[in-house]
Amino acid sequence: MKTSENGRNLDLLLNVSLQVTAELGKCKMNVRDILKLGTGSVVELDRLAGGPVDLLVNNKLVARGEVVAIDDNFGVRITELIERPETP
Repeated sequence: MKTSENGRNLDLLLNVSLQVTAELGKCKMNVRDILKLGTGSVVELDRLAGGPVDLLVNNKLVARGEVVAIDDNFGVRITELIERPETP
């Protein structure tokens, strides 16, 4: 395949939508405890405050980063790329 053909094939993928998720942490809870949750409840996660967040693309870990505020929105500044994405 010629280089120009490879470029055209890649162009087909550039507009494909992927799900990107920033994961702050995880926890396991019983249904009983979930039903008790309400406004002001705190759910303890398995990570330290201010620690890195995982960036997943289609549920595969691809990077880690830090939470940043941009105007009134949150974002993730990538600090580490994962060389071989893990499978869930």
